[in-house]
This record gives sequence, structure tokens and C-alpha cells, in this order.
Amino acid sequence: MKQVKNIHTIFFAVTILVLTSSVQVEAQRMNHGASRGAMSRPAANNRSINGGSIRTNNRPAAAPSRNLSGATNRTNNTNRNIPGATNQNIGNRTNTGRQNVGNKTNTVNNRNSNNTRNSNNTNISGNTVNINVDRSRDVNVVNNRNTVVQRNAIATYTRPPYVWGGARYYAYHPYYYHPYRPFYWGPVWHPWGFFIATLATTAIVVAVANETYHYDQGVWYAPSSGGYTVVQAPVGGTITTIPSNAQTVVVNNTTNYYYGGAYYQQSGTQYKVVPPPAGAVVDNLPEGGEEVKIGDQTYVKVGETYYQPVQVDGKPKYEVAQVEQGS
Repeated sequence: MKQVKNIHTIFFAVTILVLTSSVQVEAQRMNHGASRGAMSRPAANNRSINGGSIRTNNRPAAAPSRNLSGATNRTNNTNRNIPGATNQNIGNRTNTGRQNVGNKTNTVNNRNSNNTRNSNNTNISGNTVNINVDRSRDVNVVNNRNTVVQRNAIATYTRPPYVWGGARYYAYHPYYYHPYRPFYWGPVWHPWGFFIATLATTAIVVAVANETYHYDQGVWYAPSSGGYTVVQAPVGGTITTIPSNAQTVVVNNTTNYYYGGAYYQQSGTQYKVVPPPAGAVVDNLPEGGEEVKIGDQTYVKVGETYYQPVQVDGKPKYEVAQVEQGS
């Protein structure tokens, strides 16, 4: 019996020893797991993805918060805030980064508004200014020009003609150059091409070769779109009065009256527009002429009429040149 009891005692002791070892092994396992858990990421750094399991990182707690608002002026203080390495807030960058774009747009708009100013048809180039010229109101004044010169007999000229380019230019007076300066006959006179919306009550209607003109104080008008345009006096136009300051020009014992570029001959109580008579010497030429270089001489061409600059009694004047083509 005593031997059996000893066997039971030994069995019990072995059992206690086995259980004790198992407990120690489990305790060691638990301690080891706890030590691994101590190396996990802090809770502040955990990222939960749609309720999924928590993923831990080995990064320090301060590493995930990347606040670049205090960085060294990166992209003009764009403030890229990336809390927890998840949502990137770049809304501030849109507000600040687009500011220059807005200014650029305003600059473009201002530039366009400056271009709008050009719609006023004001073109400034150097010292030349062209303002609001409405070409729709122009009329063809070429057909109304006095292009046919009243010729004289060649024998009446005491001076040989100036010959150039197969043409001969006759004049009674020697050539004497002086610059062409258009003359202004006063406030009631207007140059060719001048447009006016309404006429004065003193204007009269004159019919010439089935064309209707209006005459007022030495100025001839042709109907134009929305008004009237000044034209050269039409040959054959007859009026009853001419300006009192018209210049008297006598050529071959024929008296002519010159005003504003037009020549008139009196017949009874009327004055009729005639072509420029060759040899007529006038003091001034109207606006619309141009200097033309012919050989070594310079003429002023008004319409199709050539004026030779001359000097009479020490004063600069212009003589209507008679041009003959051919040898």
C-alpha cells in the first residue's frame, strides 16, 4: 500500500510539473506578443480604410502630419495640408495660385479695351493724324475736274518750251521754283472732297449736262450719301454772282475771274465756268494739288492741269502751262 501511495505521489508531482511548464510557456508567449504590440504605430497615426482593419506603420507619430504652410515660400504660399497622409487639401493653392491668372485676364481685357479705342478710326503715326474719314460719302470728283486747258496759238509764246519725255511745256514767264502751299479762301470756302450734311439757305441749284449741282459763295457741291461733297467747278456751270474777292486774270485780251481753283468768264449778267486758260497767272492754288518732278523742273498738278511756278513783279505765282505731246 505504501508503494502504491508513493506512485500516486510521484504521478501527482509530475502532473503539477507539466502544468507548471505549460503555464510558463504560455506566459512567455504572451509577454513576447505584448512586446511586439509595443512597437506598433501610435493611434494618432492609424489609417482606417472604410471600416477595415487598422493598419499600423513604423513611422513616428509626428511624421504623418506634413504641413507645408510654413515651408519656404513653396508655390507662393500654396498651403498644401496633408493630414494623416490621407486627404490632400490644396484648395488654398487654387485661391492664391490663380490670382496671377486673374490679373493676366484683367490685363488682356484692358488691352482689348485699348484696342476698342481704335474703332474711333483715330490713327496716330508720328505727327500725322487721320480722324474719322467716312469713305462711304465720297463721290467721284474726277469726272468733274477741269482737265481741258484752253490752248493758245503756239506763235503767241515768245519763249521756247521746256521739253522732257516727249512733251513740250509752254509758258510766258520763266521757270522760278517756290514751294507749293495750298491757299485757304476763308470760312465759307471748302476744299474738294469736303463733306457737309446740310447746305446754307443761300445755296442754289445748277444743272450741268444733266447733272445737278449746288453752288454757294464760290463753292460747288454734288449730292452725296447723307449730304453733299465739294467738287471742282463743272465746266459750263452758270451762276449770277461770284465772290467779290475773285482775282481778275486777263489772257489774250480775255478777262477771266479766278476763285478757289475755278475760272469764270462773264457773259452779260452771268458767269460761266470755263477750263483753265493757258498762260493765266494766279496768286494761289487750292488744296488738292501735288508737286510733280518733270526733268529738272517741278510743276504743281491740280487735277490734270499743270501749273508752272513763276515770279511776277518779285512775287511767287503760278502760270497755267500748255502741254503739247509729241515732237
